[in-house]
Amino acid sequence: MDQYSDALGNLVDSFARLPGIGRKSAQRLAFHILKQPKQEAYQLAKAIVNAKEKIKYCQICYNLTDQDICPICSDPNRDPSIICVVEDARDVMALERVHEFKGLYHVLNGAISPIDGIGPEQLKIRELLLRLQDETIQEIIIATNTNIEGEATAMYLSNLLKPLGIKITRIAQGLPVGGDIQYADEITLAKAFNGRWEI
Repeated sequence: MDQYSDALGNLVDSFARLPGIGRKSAQRLAFHILKQPKQEAYQLAKAIVNAKEKIKYCQICYNLTDQDICPICSDPNRDPSIICVVEDARDVMALERVHEFKGLYHVLNGAISPIDGIGPEQLKIRELLLRLQDETIQEIIIATNTNIEGEATAMYLSNLLKPLGIKITRIAQGLPVGGDIQYADEITLAKAFNGRWEI
């Protein structure tokens, strides 16, 4: 059992609840915070609270933003005829690092996973269908992850969207099977984007 004061123990426990942070990493983070000047700790706490209070979903694409419409959706230089469908806002960030895609995004905020109780109705699929009523949209790029859930989501979307007569493509398998877009390097993402295929 850890021999911490209540305040230190609570700090370590809070860090340990974060994804990907084990007990030892949580301890390192807690001791790092305690070594920093008090002002830096306050800045970190303020940044967390500020993000929690101000970050929301874009009213168009459901990406995370601090505005009603995210900077990508409001950018007049983006191509509104192509929408790239991704699972998560982190995937948007990863794809934007590549500087290959100049269209718009739609964030599903998850993937179909029956074992986790996530079906199509829990995702932003209905909102995507509403966006597709705009007749300027010519292509949907499905850029879900290459794991079982991502593939199931891609197939579901493909079957749902094909009757609409819009070109449906899937990013190429430059990404490793079972890998997440957010962890891929820029070269792999660029090759996957350029090698997308129609489904």
